[in-house]
Amino acid sequence: MKFILGKKIEMTRVFQEDGTVVPVTKISAGPCQVTQVKSPEKDSYSSVQFGFEEKKSKNKKKKTEFRYKKEIQIEKSELKVGDQIDVTVFEKGDMVKVTGTSKGRGFQGVVKRHGFHGSLATHGHKDQLRMPGSIGATGPARVFKGVRMPGQMGNKKISTLNLEIIEVNKEKNELFVKGAVPGARNGLVIIYG
Repeated sequence: MKFILGKKIEMTRVFQEDGTVVPVTKISAGPCQVTQVKSPEKDSYSSVQFGFEEKKSKNKKKKTEFRYKKEIQIEKSELKVGDQIDVTVFEKGDMVKVTGTSKGRGFQGVVKRHGFHGSLATHGHKDQLRMPGSIGATGPARVFKGVRMPGQMGNKKISTLNLEIIEVNKEKNELFVKGAVPGARNGLVIIYG
């Protein structure tokens, strides 16, 4: 299993050899360092923890600290603590899954959050243009689970599947992934191969 941590930089376009234009997301990926390897004998499950983007430690005696640390569960791993993971694990044409955090939009109503059309602006409506309407019958005397209502929108973990890698820049540690990737600029993403 291939994986790497990265930061979403921007969306751009790439011209291919036949002249077609492909929309891509530029991701600054790695290098990541393995910080911990867990085994079933010791930790009751096997996983690899790795860090991305070193940060300055106030205590100089401490080992290198990382701004981001993530753990991925895998069955068998040949990685050891201190190993480096960089963009060379991926190749042009690989299909990947990219996981990130969507843009947070705060507390939103049903029109923006769920796409409700709202009510008519006439025929007796004075101040109920963007209200949800009925949320259930009188009979059950309760609101059922899953009724679409106002609430927190965005700021959730989202995965986009089957994105193609268009280009791998080994010198700058950049991946160019076809299409859109969840999250804002400079947002943390995990790329699984």
